[in-house]
Order: sequence, then structure tokens, then C-alpha cells
Amino acid sequence: MIRAAGIVCKPNRDLVSSVVPPLLEWLRAKKIDAFIDEETQGCTGLATHALSRAELGAKVELLIVLGGDGTLLSAARALGGHRVPILAVNLGGLGFLTSVTLDELYPVLEQVIAGKHTTSERMMLDAEICRSGKPSERECALNDAVATKAALARMLEFDVYVDRSHVGRYRADGIIVATPTGSTAYSLAAGGPIVDPELDAFVITPICPHMLTNRPLVVPDTARIELDFTPAEEPVYITLDGQIGFQLAPKDRVVVTKSSSRVTLVRPPRKTYFEVLRSKLRWSER
Repeated sequence: MIRAAGIVCKPNRDLVSSVVPPLLEWLRAKKIDAFIDEETQGCTGLATHALSRAELGAKVELLIVLGGDGTLLSAARALGGHRVPILAVNLGGLGFLTSVTLDELYPVLEQVIAGKHTTSERMMLDAEICRSGKPSERECALNDAVATKAALARMLEFDVYVDRSHVGRYRADGIIVATPTGSTAYSLAAGGPIVDPELDAFVITPICPHMLTNRPLVVPDTARIELDFTPAEEPVYITLDGQIGFQLAPKDRVVVTKSSSRVTLVRPPRKTYFEVLRSKLRWSER
């Protein structure tokens, strides 16, 4: 039985104002304590007590995310390792992760309350910046860690290691280390494979490599992936989930490993992963 639920929204005043108030009423009619995040309160002006996204993870047993994939990625990181199921409802564009439609919201909520829903467990990654041999920054991501530079007209030069074995030296616009969930994001656009999200693995995808033989790699989730930018002459930036980032100092290394945190997504009823792919990528259409 769900006793407390949280609501996180994309900051869109018109959509939030029309969806959130009736959702709060519905939850309270089911005797479920309902909380909203501070961004949602800012959009709606509701008098409901608001919490930060970080506080929601410790307070609720279900997190309802209204928005697009970007809103979900932000909410997933904010949970800080709390294993709270996320019901992601698409109010945005493509929506690979937010595959529940607004029309399906209340029927799916009924299933969740009855304990008849299904979930999908997703791995996350940790990206750590090592400076002078010591950890400097560490962040978690659901989709990917991406290394690029500001001046896109010139290529980066860097070395890639997997479990301390040298994979090779790359000359490319950058590199993506993605989870299976992130395999349908930037990695896919850069020519990487689609990996079933139930698998635990990493996809290493170079961005516009100089050598056409530098192809994407799929490695086990147990791998320790190191990116060494010592040869690079331009500033390098690491971006996580396309939302947070850091500039590397000379001789910094980036280490990517599987995170101890995982994300639990509530799956839409009778909709398989391949149905989502067919719908979003328009497979089988002329």
C-alpha cells in the first residue's frame, strides 16, 4: 500500500496548473499523503507544503514525474540512492523513458495502489574525476557521461582503458559512456547500438572518430572505464545526463564505474520495451 507519493514536474506553468491540482485531490481521496517539489510549487502557486527533490526521496514511496525524459533524469539523480519507484508520465516530446501517457496516468496509478503493476530496474553509472591521482568530483547519472570540448571545430585526442587494459588512443570530437538506458540517447545519435535496459552493461561510443574503424564497444557492467585526456591540447568538459558538467584540468582522468544506486521505473501496462521502440522510432513504418 502506497502511503505517501511525491510529484515532480517540468517547469511548465500551463501544463502543471492543469494536471497537478486534480492529481493531488485524487491522491488524497485515496488517503495517500501527497507532496510536491519546490519547482512545481513555483509553477502552480499551490499552498501545499513543498519539499526539495532531494528530500522527496526519503519521504515518499512513489514518485510521479510529469514532463519529459530530462525531468526524469534530474529526478532520478535527486533520489540519492533511495529505491523509490518512479511513475514517469510524458508531457514532453519523444519520451523514451516517460512512456506512460497522460491518459494512462490514473489507470496506472490504480494498478500501483493495488500492487498489480510491473517495474523495470535500471542501472546507473558513477563518473569520478581523478586529479593528481586523487578523487576530485563524483556524480551519478542514469543515461551517460559525455566528454567533449568547447571548440567543436577541432578534435580531441585521448586514451581509453577498460579494467586498466589499454583499448586505444582516439582522435574524435568526444566520447560517450552510456548505460543501457542511455543507449537510446546521445549514444544512439552517435551511431551506438540499442541495448536492452534489463541488461547491465556499458556502451562506449566515440563521437565522429577520425578513424572509421573506431566502433562502439559494449563492455560488462563490472568494467572500470578510464578516459585519459593527457594528450588533449584543448579544455575538456564532462557532462552527465546532459544536465550537469565539469571542466577538466590538465592531466585529469575520468573513471566510470557502475553505481550502487539503481532506478526503478513503473512500466506502462501491456507495453513492452519493443513496443516503445517501434512507437518512438517509428519502426515498421514506410
